[in-house]
Order: sequence, then structure tokens, then C-alpha cells
Amino acid sequence: MREEIFAVKKPLFVSSNNFLARLKRGLRVKKAGFSGTLDPFACGNLVVATGNKTRLFEYLRLEPKTYIATLWLGAKSDTLDIEGVYEIDETTAKDLTAVQKAVEALTEVKSITPPKYCAKWVNGVRSYELARKNIDFELSKTQIEVFYSKLLAYSHPFVTFEVSVSKGTYIRSLGEMVARSLGENGALSYLCRASEGVFDYKKNSSFDIFSALRATENRYKKDKTDIIVGKKLIATDFEIFDDGVYYVKTGNDNFSIIEIKDEKVSYKLNNIEF
Repeated sequence: MREEIFAVKKPLFVSSNNFLARLKRGLRVKKAGFSGTLDPFACGNLVVATGNKTRLFEYLRLEPKTYIATLWLGAKSDTLDIEGVYEIDETTAKDLTAVQKAVEALTEVKSITPPKYCAKWVNGVRSYELARKNIDFELSKTQIEVFYSKLLAYSHPFVTFEVSVSKGTYIRSLGEMVARSLGENGALSYLCRASEGVFDYKKNSSFDIFSALRATENRYKKDKTDIIVGKKLIATDFEIFDDGVYYVKTGNDNFSIIEIKDEKVSYKLNNIEF
């Protein structure tokens, strides 16, 4: 199989790793990876790469990340999602305007505390493992950006909203914020990642790889064979020699990624097929 990068939909209640294992068997590839783990209860966009294309993950534009979530008002959950619900409170219907304001107010959030049931490391141990053992610990706040948040539907006690966020944002934590602003407990009963940057499983799988790179196109003014064979390069031999990360097409459907810093050129990835 040709080495590829593509977006697929992870189904509900399957871990990202187990789903990847299924894909590898189906595609008959030995090497594959994904960016951005989805919780088992969540479904949606998973960016997958095979072979040496996995090396490109570091340079892909995977923001903003867009999600569609349904919040269950009154649900108490250790995990802030449907898998950890242990009690359900009776709640009264809320004013639609109040619900809309609570959802839209998420754009003002600049930091969140990750849920304890997450994959953060705490002294060499995953935080969800500590939480399962009822070991007391605290997680540091994470800086985030919410690009937009809008209410899609409200049928009490369920609030469905769409939110576009930066990497590292826990939608379960945002759902909890909405519930608290409405004076209730709450947990997500549904979560779907709709897209990551230009990657959207609902659209045609073919796309321009260069539009997905966090790098600017540059051109080498000398023989491109210098790059192909990995020779030492000089910054002024490029059309753009300001500090930055660049991709350079080297012909024969290949490209390389370089970095120019303090007038020095370093290879990041070389001879990648597109």
C-alpha cells in the first residue's frame, strides 16, 4: 500500500489504539499511527498515517479541532462522561436564552483543569490509573483557546453544542463548565470530533498535503540533488532565508522539510513522498 495520510471516523466505545489495530489489519500495513487520541466513548475524526508518513504528524495543521457534544444536565459522573455516571438528579428546564449564553460564554475560557480521568502523566503514572485507585492528586491548569461555541439544540435535560478549540482542550471539562453555570451537575452523553484542521472524515479523503503542513513553501536556487543526498545547505541559497520552517519540493513527487535558524539550515525530514 502507498504511504498515506487520511481521516477516518472512529466508532463509539472503541479505544483509539484498538481501532488503529483494526485498520492496520484491514490495510495490511505494519506501521501506522494517529494524532490526537479520542476517549473510548467518543467517536469521530482520527487522522491516520501509514509508513514513513507518520513522521509528518509533528508538522501537520491539526487545529482548530471541532467537536459536537451533548451535555446531560443532572448527571453526576466521575469521568464527566456517560461511562462514569453514578447518579442522576432531577432538574427543571432552563430558559433557552440562559442555555445559549452559557454555551457561548465558553469563548471566554482561557484555561481548564483536565478531568482526573485522562491520560495526563502524574509522577510517571497515568492520571486515570490514579483516579481508579482513589489516590488523591491535582492536575495543573491547561492554557486553551476556544475559537467559537454555539448551541445546536436544547431538549431538557440534553444540551447539544458545537465548539472549535485548540489542541489539548478537554470537552468534558467545558461541558462541566456549562452545567455549573446553569446551576447543575452534568456529564457528556455524546461526543464527536468533527474535524481537525483540514482533516474531515466526512469529506473526500484526497487533499493537498501542503495545505495541511505547518510550514511555508521555499525554493532552493541550486541543484536540488544537494537536498536529496543530504548535503550541508546554506541559508542564502534559498529564496527565503528568514528564520522559519519550510518545505521544499525536490522533484519526482518528493519534498523535504528544513528549518532555517540564525542563518543555519537543518534538515527536519528528507525525501518524503507526496
